[in-house]
Amino acid sequence: MPEHRSVDPLSSSGETLERNLTQRQLSMLAIGGAIGVGLFLGSSVTIRLAGPAVLLSHVFCAIIAMIVAYALAEMAVVHPVAGSFGVYAEKYLGSWCGFAVRATYAVVQIIAIGAEVTAVAIYFSFWFPSIPQWVWVVAVSVGLIAINTMQVGRFGEFEYWFALIKVLAIIAFIVVGLTLIIGFRPSHGIGFSNLVTHGGFFPMGWKGVWLALSLTLTSYMGVEVVAVTAGEAKQPEKSIPRAMRTIVFRLILFYWLAMTIILAIRPWNQASGNGLTSSPFVQAFATAGVPYAATVMNLVVITAALSSSNTDLYLTTRMLFSLARSSYLPGALGRLNRNGVPGPALAVSSAGMAAAILLAIFAPGKAFLMLYGIAVAGMFFVWLIILTTHLRFRHALGAQGVAALPMRLPFFPASTVLGGLALMAIALGTFYVDGLQYTIPAFLPFLALISILYIKTKRRSRATQPQGA
Repeated sequence: MPEHRSVDPLSSSGETLERNLTQRQLSMLAIGGAIGVGLFLGSSVTIRLAGPAVLLSHVFCAIIAMIVAYALAEMAVVHPVAGSFGVYAEKYLGSWCGFAVRATYAVVQIIAIGAEVTAVAIYFSFWFPSIPQWVWVVAVSVGLIAINTMQVGRFGEFEYWFALIKVLAIIAFIVVGLTLIIGFRPSHGIGFSNLVTHGGFFPMGWKGVWLALSLTLTSYMGVEVVAVTAGEAKQPEKSIPRAMRTIVFRLILFYWLAMTIILAIRPWNQASGNGLTSSPFVQAFATAGVPYAATVMNLVVITAALSSSNTDLYLTTRMLFSLARSSYLPGALGRLNRNGVPGPALAVSSAGMAAAILLAIFAPGKAFLMLYGIAVAGMFFVWLIILTTHLRFRHALGAQGVAALPMRLPFFPASTVLGGLALMAIALGTFYVDGLQYTIPAFLPFLALISILYIKTKRRSRATQPQGA
């Protein structure tokens, strides 16, 4: 491997993150971040946009996710640091990119936490309608903060079992669904006729496939978690490539099989609706005759949201920690507590989480939707920066360094370039999706604000430097 492989350029203070996350925990952390309420509830929206052809949307998005995952794995093995793609962007693209991508990612995760914790409160109301939602919001938030104060090895183990519940729920769904479709004997199965009836496989044409991509892709946004955890991974040169391969192929298998079963069991024009009890997953379990289907899925969705928000809080904390170590934020945020956790960064992340939760509860629907739109566009921006960085990274690494990588992206540079172009095409599709029309316009002022903050930070940094430094 190249000589610069495992050096953390941000650890000049002497305090470094502990490398206690195993490959098993890394894989589940990534699954916990990627498999959220979007799969369990949001799938109804993508089905409505594309019909059965949404399966092709998942194939396209899986290919893009694989390109991003392989690109990140290459860079994370060479630079296994907490700031991940933010550090890579700063090194290979410049300080503005490094700052902007980390700040954007931190804000995106905070918004996601606010939405997920608020959703958990709504789901608890399904069982306890008389208890105010704010009680659940406070209880869940305190619990998440407590989990994130643990030593990273214990945190990883907790999140492993948290995410495992989601995985087992999806596997159970797939098994039940396949039993219904195939039957114990072929003549008794439902079959796959629902995929081609009710308007055919392409009821909305290729335009529907394209429009569904904007939301389908968000289901795969989480593969970058493995790279962010690189600063705390055991043997990153071995664990990161294995974890990245595992998460990508698991996500593709789970998502594609789950969506196929949903569409095969019920006509696509019935597998949509609003609210928890109209989730395609709930409908499928109800069709299978599973008792208390809504209650079962309520528990699963709560677990999914808790796991995702737990991982998101971890990610936000590490990004703030990385920004502080790069002198973009106060140095106090770059300190570690006795558990080896960035305690001050966690406190700031928790304050941001509280603000996002309040917005989710009290802000008018359109205001919060616009905030969510910033998060969606922010992730498009993050992935584009990752792929652009990868192009410069490969050029800097040279043929000898590339040959030493334990995991390499096939068909480079065509795959990286096509992945970036595909992301831009999908981002344009948001202008035609109901509820996401203002995704890009809302993100641009945010990016301008980030840029102003960057300029002020750089000026302040230069002003405090000793003359002649």
